[in-house]
Amino acid sequence: MRRELAATVAAALLAVVAPALAQAQAEDRAPERAPANPYESQTVTWAPCADIPGLECATFRAPQDWRTPGDGRAITVAISRLTPSGQVKGTVFTNPGGPGAPGRTLPLLFADRTRLVGSMEVIGIDVRGTGASTNVTCGGFDFSTITDPRDRSRANTDLLYDAAELQATACQVRSGAFGKVVNTEQTVRDLDLLRHLLGRDEVSWIGYSGGTWLGAYYATYFPKRVDKFVLDSNTDFTSTFQDVFDNFGHGFERRFRVDFLPWVARYDALYHLGTTAEQVRRSYERTRAALNADPVTLPDGTLLDGVLLDFVLVQGQYSKQLFPDTAAVLSELSGGSGTAASVRLPAGLARYPDAATGTLFAITCNDTPFRHDRTTLAREAERLGARYPLIGYHQPLAPCATWDRPALELRKPTGRDLPPVLMVQSVRDPATPLEGARAAHREFANSRLLTVTDEGDHGIYAFGNACVDDVVESFVVDGVVPPVDSTCPGTPLPDPTAPAAQRDRPLVGYPL
Repeated sequence: MRRELAATVAAALLAVVAPALAQAQAEDRAPERAPANPYESQTVTWAPCADIPGLECATFRAPQDWRTPGDGRAITVAISRLTPSGQVKGTVFTNPGGPGAPGRTLPLLFADRTRLVGSMEVIGIDVRGTGASTNVTCGGFDFSTITDPRDRSRANTDLLYDAAELQATACQVRSGAFGKVVNTEQTVRDLDLLRHLLGRDEVSWIGYSGGTWLGAYYATYFPKRVDKFVLDSNTDFTSTFQDVFDNFGHGFERRFRVDFLPWVARYDALYHLGTTAEQVRRSYERTRAALNADPVTLPDGTLLDGVLLDFVLVQGQYSKQLFPDTAAVLSELSGGSGTAASVRLPAGLARYPDAATGTLFAITCNDTPFRHDRTTLAREAERLGARYPLIGYHQPLAPCATWDRPALELRKPTGRDLPPVLMVQSVRDPATPLEGARAAHREFANSRLLTVTDEGDHGIYAFGNACVDDVVESFVVDGVVPPVDSTCPGTPLPDPTAPAAQRDRPLVGYPL
């Protein structure tokens, strides 16, 4: 049955990618013209966003390939702006992570940060490949839910890694020549063109998660254009994307066991999943096994099995404000309260739009080398899965093992020749663990690390931590550089029985 499914997937994929293959090959044969850069003379024209109330939107054109900017091939980059309420002191570029998550709505997060928006122009960006910018695509193919990665039988692992290889093929064939130049080096050049078009000698930066990677690389490529850079929830941007994603298992397991499970147990009268963390964990495992044996069709048509339940719980670890909805779903599915027919997945769990999926794979697989093949991938999954069962078996970057990576050698971020950069990091961040942030901090000269103690949220600034908000805004707005590394306390876990509604939280940095 597994092999039949694999054959079906392969046939479907061939039908999707074949029409694009000839076009991709034709693009690769496009003649090169003499290098030139006519893009610096264009004008950015702002107008109210049709799809994002409260912001202004615009677009600009950039070379498809910055190494051959005069060849006539161009892309569109979509941007947004939250204009300052007072005199403009500077411009802040923002990025929600991903990498590849659309960023035009992100400035709305800062709308009530009066100290920031009182003097700073806040810019949101759909980076190349995603959102309203020129897109890449994987033809709608998504290998991540093909099968349960905990099943390490030969037939199942063959299916799993066949699907990962098909993912790489789908993304690269359907995205053609453009997919080869969706990477961090090209993106930071888009950003610097935007800086020029906005008439700024320097720009500031607030980037979350994968946005710390992008911010660190922009600073590395354009050190003289750096004003106040804030890197929040840090990847180890001095390492490789493979190492960054391999830390997923450890980070999520720690958050799950230290924060989430004991919190659910504390409210057993509400969720009926157990009075101890271990009892709650066993409830999850029983529910996962039951869903794999008999998946549930939700009211919106989603087929919910044990693998999708993993993703529900993983998303729930990003923010303590997601704990109540996540626990409610697990409770309903386990029979603790309600019925499966009433289940509504937490907001934001919907799979990435295809352009974001394609951009994530393009950036992570193009940027840095990937050292695994199928054999070593399997060994690594078994090692990490045994230690971190919540998500350790999942390997989001498995397609990179067969990715036709272009010749690309990124400049390594060192922090040398830069003004001070502020790094913000919670101690139990699930997606970008503290250990990776500390490693980047050690290697990145002139960085200051603001550690948030007794905290596990991914994304801290502008999410309700007054201490962090004050340090960040003193730095960005007033130029107050912390003289040494420092700490702020975290914020309490929510009380799901309280009558006041919890604050809605936009999801930043998903999956990174």
